Parts: sequence; structure tokens; C-alpha cells
Amino acid sequence: MNYEILGVALQVLVLVALSYPLGRYIAKVYRGEKNFMDFLTPFENCIYKVCSIDPNEQMGWKRFLKVLLILNLFWFVWGMVLLFIQGGLPLNPDNNIGQSASQAFNTCISFMVNCNLQHYSGETGLTYFTQLFVIMLFQFVTAATGMAAFAAVMKGMGSKTTQTLGNFWVYLVRTLTRILIPLSMIVGMLLILDGTPMTLEGKQTLTTLEGREQVISQGPVAAIVAIKQLGTNGGGFFGVNSSHPLENPSYFTNMVECISILFISMSLIWCLGFYLKRRKFAACIFGVMFLAYLTTVGIAVHQEMGGNPEIATMGISQLNGSMEGKEVRFGSAATALWSMTTTVTSNGSVNGMHDSLTPLSGMLAMLNMQINCWFGGVGVGFMNYYIFIIIAVFLSGLMVGRTPEFLGKKIEPKEMKIAVIIALLHPFVILCGTAIASHLAVNDPTLAAAWLSNPSFHGLSQMLYEFTSSAANNGSGFEGLSDNTPFWNISTGIVLILSRYLPIIGQVAIVGILAQKRFVPESAGTLKTDTVTFSVMTFAVIFIIAALAFFPALTLGPIAEYLTIK
Repeated sequence: MNYEILGVALQVLVLVALSYPLGRYIAKVYRGEKNFMDFLTPFENCIYKVCSIDPNEQMGWKRFLKVLLILNLFWFVWGMVLLFIQGGLPLNPDNNIGQSASQAFNTCISFMVNCNLQHYSGETGLTYFTQLFVIMLFQFVTAATGMAAFAAVMKGMGSKTTQTLGNFWVYLVRTLTRILIPLSMIVGMLLILDGTPMTLEGKQTLTTLEGREQVISQGPVAAIVAIKQLGTNGGGFFGVNSSHPLENPSYFTNMVECISILFISMSLIWCLGFYLKRRKFAACIFGVMFLAYLTTVGIAVHQEMGGNPEIATMGISQLNGSMEGKEVRFGSAATALWSMTTTVTSNGSVNGMHDSLTPLSGMLAMLNMQINCWFGGVGVGFMNYYIFIIIAVFLSGLMVGRTPEFLGKKIEPKEMKIAVIIALLHPFVILCGTAIASHLAVNDPTLAAAWLSNPSFHGLSQMLYEFTSSAANNGSGFEGLSDNTPFWNISTGIVLILSRYLPIIGQVAIVGILAQKRFVPESAGTLKTDTVTFSVMTFAVIFIIAALAFFPALTLGPIAEYLTIK
């Protein structure tokens, strides 16, 4: 067990050590400063020319959002068509059929919004063509879209007075060519070296040691796994995601993938400090997020390594912790670390079954997504945190009797209204969705039996987790829930759309409106936002608005379940 703790500590240390220099590099990319990837400039200029893009165009916030949304609409239509007709497309050696209309809708929306909620099993629900030209393509595009929006937010925050937030296309292209593709190639090579498949051949039929035949799926796994982790996407090539021995063969690949999940999201906080030339401000934000992350990791590791008392009463040894739903090659501690890492981001990949987590670990996984701003998805993680900064600055200003100001801009009712709507949207869609599903399940026992593997407290947790994961653009699930039905496909699809695009629209709008205002120089009375005091204030706002909104639901689900096994 000591070695398991050492493995967890090593992964966290490597992650922190690598995130700082990457953050500095990304800031240079978005500021247009000289960097070692400048040899790609002619290639990028060729892309602009072929696509008739003017890289020198400066976009206002409305134009920026219009381009972002139209691009996403185009890819949605692209994905829907290909998923529906995939059975007749090439690169289908296993003869997989097309998806149903509701499943194609859910799959396409899910990958389009960086959620990757999978109501299908990858090796049987998709062909190699759609794995590459829908799933992997979207995992690059949606991650780059979030990071492009983040770049626009940084430009708005860093400008004294401006009418523009940069060029969406330039941010998108540079994110792909200089960040996501190079990092994915490195991670993909590491996975291939340790046994992850990278082939276009179909299933293999092998003879086992017992003399029986076994059919093993394979495919272009390494390439898809690399971007699924780095882009906080999480969509697994195989149905059981990174618990599959070909998608995640060893403890080494497990470390590479787990570090990749949080690598860019963590780096973007340092990137913010370098871009704005306010490293102390970034360090305060990083400190809040990191301490929250470490707290959840510590509790989850303790819970999973401590085992389940109910299993202990059966006389079953739990020397290695609670191993139900976990892979022996990883152990309980590494699975607990992964479950917290994947839910403080919008990644959602799993190396064990979250439905088998002990109650408090399962609650923390949900709470991470319900708060939805501890590092979060690439780009949008800080943007969610930014909303709470705006609210905290406004409340702090009222408390001391001053007009609230943030980075030299006065925060007025218009910005506050947008911020509050975005902050409350998250609990609204999660709790309303769970209430509707619970009502249907209670009033129709047949429906409840078809949906839920456990109708008690854990059954509520399964439904709450599904809507939480959808709203947080996460994609993991308590897979005891049978979710490939028209109700779950459509209801979660609607939540996915609302929870991805309305926050981005609101966040970019706030930055755009503030950027146009007259810059107010700092004075002796200016509220300092790079202090421990303000960090605590921001944490309190997050906890009150985000966490406490879900406390009653969590009490009826995982907390009640925890109390029944004590």
C-alpha cells in the first residue's frame, strides 16, 4: 500500500512540475511571441489561404461567438450524418451498423461539447471511420474551441480598453498545430511503446491457454486515447474506457494517461499569469484549485484503500482496499486518484467503474463536477472560475462600500446578471433533470427496473450522476444506469447543449463588455485580487453557490448510502 501512495504522490508531483513551463509556452503561442514552433508558420498561413481566412482580422466579442457557434453547428451536422450511415462507409472491418437517431444525436452532441458521454460501446457501436473522422476529429476541434475561447478571454482581461478579442481562427489553428497535435503525438508514441494498439485491422481471433477461441477488438487506439486525455475529452475507444487492457495496458500507461488528463488544464492557469503578467494572481487561483483537488484525492484514496465494510462482513479480505470494479494492475489508490482527476476536469475517462466507488468517493466525484471549476476542461475551466471571481469582486465591493472593479474595469449590474444566470444554470439543469427522471422512475416501476441496477439511495445517485456528468461536460457515469434509451439520449443531449454553449456565450460576453469600458488605474482603495484573503472569498462564493445547491440531493443519495453501511 505504501507503494500505491508513492505512485499517487509521484503523479501529482510530475504534473505540477510539467504544468508551469507548458503554461509559459502556451502564453507565448497566444500572444504571438517568438517560440520554437515558429517553423509551422508557413503551414498555418497555407491553412488560412486555403480556407479564405484573414489572420489579421480582429473580432469583436459578438463576431467571435458567431464564428465559434457556426463552426460547431457545421460539425454537428457532419457528425450526425456519418454516425447514422456509418455501416455503409469504409474502414469497417467488423461490419458495425449505423446508430439510431436518438443515439446518434446524443453521441454527436456529446463529443461536440467536449463531454463524450458514451451511450454505446466503442468497439461495437462505431466503425474505424467514425472513430477517426467523428470521434477523434471532434476531440481535437472541441478542445481547440474551448482553448480559443480562453485565449479571447485572456486578451480581453489583459487589454486596458479594446473593442476586439482577437481572431478565433488564428487561436483555433495555433491551438491545434502548436499545442494539441504535438502533445498528442508524444503521448501516442509513449502508449504505442507500451503496447497500446495502432492499426486499421479488424478483430483478432486467438486461442487461449484453455484452448478456447477469443475475439479481441483492436484499431487506431493510441491516437484516439492521446487526444481524449490531453483535450479533457475522455471518450474511450473501447466500451470500458481506460480500464481496458489494450487502451491502458500497464501502470506506466496509466500514469501517462492520468497526468495527461490534467496537464493542459493545469498549465492554462499558469498561462493566464504569464499572459496577463500577473503571476501572483494566477498563483492564487492555482492554489485554490490545487488545494481543492488534493483534498478530494486524499479523501478518495483513504476511502478506497480502506475498503467497504459491507464486503468485510462477508469475510472477504480487503488488504488491497476496495477492489470491486477496479483493475488489479492499477490498484485502489491509482483508481481513486484517476476518479478525482477525471472529475475535476471535464474529462470523464475511467480506469475503473465509478459505480463501484465507495459512497463518499462517488459523492466527491459528483461534487467535483457540480462545482465544475477546479481546473475544469481545457480553456473553459478557468472561464467557469472567472464567473465566480466576478461575483466575489461584486460582493466584496458592496461589503466595503466601493464600486466593484476587476483588473481596472467597473463591474456593473449588466455583467452581474449574466454571471449569476450562468452560475445558477448549472444546478438548475442538473436538479431539474434528476427530478424529472426520479418522478418517472417512482411512478413507473417497470421503467425504474429497466433503468436502475439499484432502486434505493444508489439508484438516485445513478440518475443524479448522469445529469451532473452531462451538465459538467464530463462524460463519466455510474454505469449501473441503462442509459441508451430515447429518454436518456434526448434529455442528456439537451442538457449538454445548454451547459456548453450558454456559459461560453455568457463568459465571452462579460469579457467583451468589460474590455470596452474605460480603464480605471489602481489606487489605494482598489480591491486586491491576488491575495490569500480574496482567494478565500472566492472559494466561499463557489462553495455557497455551487456546492450547497446540491447538498439536499447528495444527502438523499451518496450520503444516505454511506450512513447505511456504517
